[in-house]
Amino acid sequence: MSDKTRLEYEQAVEFAEQGQHEQALAAIERYLQTSPADAEALNDAGAICHCLGKSAKAIGYLNKARQLDPENKQVLANLLETLIGAQMPEQAEQLFDHAQSFDILNPDLLNRTANMYLAKQNKAGAVEVLLRSLKLWPQQEILEHMLTVLKSKRPKIAFICGADGRMFLNHISDFLQERFETRFFEGRTEQQLYDLMKWSDISWFEWCTNLAVIGTKGPKVCKNIVRLHRYEAYMDWPKQVNWQNVDVLVTVGNSFVKNALTQMVPNLELATKVITVPNGVELDNPDGSGKFIDRPKGKNLACVGYINMRKNPVFLLQCMQKLHYMDAEYKLFFAGYFQDGTLEQYIRHMARVLGLENVVFFDGWQDDVPGWLADKHYIVSASIGESQGMAIAEAMAAGLKPVIHNFPGASEIYPEEFLFNIAEQFCEQILSQDYQPLAYRQYIEERYCHRKVLKKINDIFTTFEKEMDSKKVAANPQFENVLV
Repeated sequence: MSDKTRLEYEQAVEFAEQGQHEQALAAIERYLQTSPADAEALNDAGAICHCLGKSAKAIGYLNKARQLDPENKQVLANLLETLIGAQMPEQAEQLFDHAQSFDILNPDLLNRTANMYLAKQNKAGAVEVLLRSLKLWPQQEILEHMLTVLKSKRPKIAFICGADGRMFLNHISDFLQERFETRFFEGRTEQQLYDLMKWSDISWFEWCTNLAVIGTKGPKVCKNIVRLHRYEAYMDWPKQVNWQNVDVLVTVGNSFVKNALTQMVPNLELATKVITVPNGVELDNPDGSGKFIDRPKGKNLACVGYINMRKNPVFLLQCMQKLHYMDAEYKLFFAGYFQDGTLEQYIRHMARVLGLENVVFFDGWQDDVPGWLADKHYIVSASIGESQGMAIAEAMAAGLKPVIHNFPGASEIYPEEFLFNIAEQFCEQILSQDYQPLAYRQYIEERYCHRKVLKKINDIFTTFEKEMDSKKVAANPQFENVLV
């Protein structure tokens, strides 16, 4: 750098310190013509432009500075301030994770971003930022009041589960209860169901079964979402649903499940919108689920879930018999209980006659599956049909290597390298020296992380919310939907 060039930079800094921002900008831009890759100068140019109210120019300089020096906290802080000053809360929020990792996120920054969302009539954005602020700094009691008021101005949600229960809904309902007013159907009559639907703006039917049929056969009083898991696609319930009264069908499974459904209801996709949202895997829960262990290669195989004909334990025994012949140290452990007495009698009998009594173990139902998996090395499945195979995904997140029978749609969910068609391939995968626990974890993080799945669910509700608000504004131009 020449003395003259350096002098221009020093002059720019001096002008800026004296509040002479126009002169400072002219000087620093002359300097950048000869030193365009100086991240510090680009940062200063961005800060000067911000002071002059030239937001677009400031953001350009600061983004270039971040590209050259991505770990510079000051550049990130300046960019956040500029984005908020430019009334761009969406872009600012995208930087919050990075800012938090740099320890420069603060409640003032978050709350100003929330206010910016509210100024743009975006309640959903405001709620997300306020929840983050309250979670990081829980002493802000005023935010709890603000969130309560905001929730009262958002759509009301009814959850209708039926006999199949809330097993796969708990994380979703917990997430949505933080953002919306919610109720669960706990009645017994059709009138009680209808009354709850009239109270709600959006009704979520968990499982495409009898309650979905009842809820869609009457007059349409709210937005309706039906979530179908797997088995419902092979039963008569979908044929009885009035799909004209369903706004969104959410499927969690693969294309084979969807194909079975559309064969049963040929005009389904003309009647309603179909969205596929997989079940999410909770990573590093306080209860230990999703806890990753960088375990060594070992010889304990795990099979988790109800033991029934669909899970195909007969074939799994055949695979184990062949593996045992090749290496007698491998063992298979079942977690779950039998749902069929005849099947249980047969499986236990075959374990004896195949000489696997000290190789195959039935440990029963496990309340602490993560703890039970701690000394296991493989998660195996011989199932003939799954929507996704949550036990497999959760075990992969913990670091177990998956070995999965190639059920219809398996290749859409898991890599081909983990699938087997015959017992010999099962043995090859188990005996292979390729064992990478972190890679199994990362696969689940990238595709089925619960946070990403919840965002997709939230997007469905916020889309409905925007439609409802637009209709209210069209009907009454004086309508205001922000916090007052």
